[in-house]
Amino acid sequence: MATKKTSMFTLTERLTITAANTDTFATIDLGSYVDVGDRQALQVHSVDFIFQGTDANDVNMVGAFGATTAGVGVQLTDLNRGGLVFSNDRALVASAILQYDADAFLSQSADLYPDNFGKGSDDGRYVVNDQLYLTGRSTAVDTNQSVNVTVRVNASIVSLSAKDFMAIAIQSTAADN
Repeated sequence: MATKKTSMFTLTERLTITAANTDTFATIDLGSYVDVGDRQALQVHSVDFIFQGTDANDVNMVGAFGATTAGVGVQLTDLNRGGLVFSNDRALVASAILQYDADAFLSQSADLYPDNFGKGSDDGRYVVNDQLYLTGRSTAVDTNQSVNVTVRVNASIVSLSAKDFMAIAIQSTAADN
């Protein structure tokens, strides 16, 4: 299906949530990786999410988010939906949920979406859009603190056949509706 043009590399982006129950957004620009004319796509192999808290001085508070019990949800999509989406949305690339309580108990919970797309070099999710969209929301954020979510996308650049590129582009366009 695809001819690999590069080895695997990692793209990262940080999302900083400062207000409770408010969607927060960030993007990863793929314009340098995706080329319609050459049928060049980004093959996503795996996606990792890292949760960190910061205080008012933007000092990293490893393993701490404050004194408030909270749930933090984050999603990576290949279309801009303007908010969090349901798991059956074709634009969803990866997602994660972290539950945090005031007693410093952390738990990854209730998110079963596979963020690892296989073991082989041919496995992966192909993206032909020019951006990835990161959306996050926390149910609570303490005063003068932030919840930071860093996404790490392990990917490579591939060339697709004309039929495969067109099929992925059509599916992406159909998901836009």
